[in-house]
Amino acid sequence: MAEPAPPHRAPEENPRHGRLTARPGPPSVRGGTGLVPAPDAHGGPPALVYAPEPADGTPYRLVLLLHGAGGSARQGLDLLLPHADTHRLLLVAPQAAASSWDVIVEGFGVDVRRIDTLLASVFAGHPVDGVAFAGFSDGASYALSLGLTNGDLVDAVVAFSPGFAAPLVTHGRPRVWVSHGAADPVLPVDACSRRLVPRLRSLDYDVTYREFPDGHEVPAGLRAEAVAWLTGGV
Repeated sequence: MAEPAPPHRAPEENPRHGRLTARPGPPSVRGGTGLVPAPDAHGGPPALVYAPEPADGTPYRLVLLLHGAGGSARQGLDLLLPHADTHRLLLVAPQAAASSWDVIVEGFGVDVRRIDTLLASVFAGHPVDGVAFAGFSDGASYALSLGLTNGDLVDAVVAFSPGFAAPLVTHGRPRVWVSHGAADPVLPVDACSRRLVPRLRSLDYDVTYREFPDGHEVPAGLRAEAVAWLTGGV
């Protein structure tokens, strides 16, 4: 399992190092509400965006949701969709260009560029106050890797059953919430979160860790707890 890397001595601020350029700002167009497919400007698989009603100018908390290996944008969206309306979460769920995310397949690049363009489009259509990244399995590893890289954009990362965190450069100190099943047969907890969480804490990240007795899954109660943590409820 790769562990969080210290910043490069001469970091390059580009997609090959996982850096995102999109930032929230005053919307320039009126974005839609409800579930909206978002075509990929780079020719990859489309993303899904869910924006709760009403579109009254009240800012959303944006959460980028990242699916596991072999998964879909819809599976990423479903991680937190039941909580979106209550907590006014603007959910953005891309689909990886390959079977999993670029850093896992061949290194940062193609998915970073696609996510950057997607976020810029969403920011242009919706008022946003606060950005978080979240994911399950490979998506959790990617949320951590990309979130720690872009802590000047991302203020929180939720990682359900991650395998690793592999930022090439780091910015800021987003707070982190991790859950993992003690009986996980896919990403064993001893090799993954039980090593990762102490390592993150040693690097001065504020980490909340929840271990549960089951396998490679996301219990409903932990999803609710993660959302409460994310939105300031705990």
